[in-house]
Amino acid sequence: MPRLLHILASPRGAASKSNALAAAFAEQKRTTAPGYEIDTLDLWKEDLPPFDGDFAAAKMTFFGDGEMDPVKKAAWDRVSEITQRFLAADHYVISVPMWNGGVPYQLKHYIDIITQPGLLFGFDPAKGYFGLLENKKATVVTTSGVWAPGAAPAYGTDFHSNYLEWWLQLIGVSQIDLVRYQPTLLTEDPQKGFDAAAETLTRLG
Repeated sequence: MPRLLHILASPRGAASKSNALAAAFAEQKRTTAPGYEIDTLDLWKEDLPPFDGDFAAAKMTFFGDGEMDPVKKAAWDRVSEITQRFLAADHYVISVPMWNGGVPYQLKHYIDIITQPGLLFGFDPAKGYFGLLENKKATVVTTSGVWAPGAAPAYGTDFHSNYLEWWLQLIGVSQIDLVRYQPTLLTEDPQKGFDAAAETLTRLG
């Protein structure tokens, strides 16, 4: 049974435009593709552990730095547990507002937990990093208050969608659809922009 994982990176709940657009897309997949399972991951309600010294030390053992002792293994087991939910999905839908040019810290925290050697990526000293995921796709819904593609530097810089596309490609997701509702505030007709993004998602769905 195909599974869609909707990752909510906005804490604004029903008031979030990115959440609303992505949720409508997920519901469309449910109704048009019988058997499609939807898993909603609200990062602001998840008990995500801090990626502290024990977690970092466990990661470094895969690069030959130190040994995987019981403390490090316990930390690594927790990382693996969180990552299995991500790995179980076939389609990732990420609803993500722009915060200070980048992604909300809770999403970055989640990415830092699950992006681990042997789980989402591999490394070859001669070739560099390579993704371990296969046959996965992603739909990324981005919003921002004043920034828009082509905006002057005074309105901000995109470390947002660029970062997410880089990360998804790093872990092996090659089919990525990026849908923008940008800007949401600095526009004469916000509803028109929202409707255009919703229409794009309808076509993709």
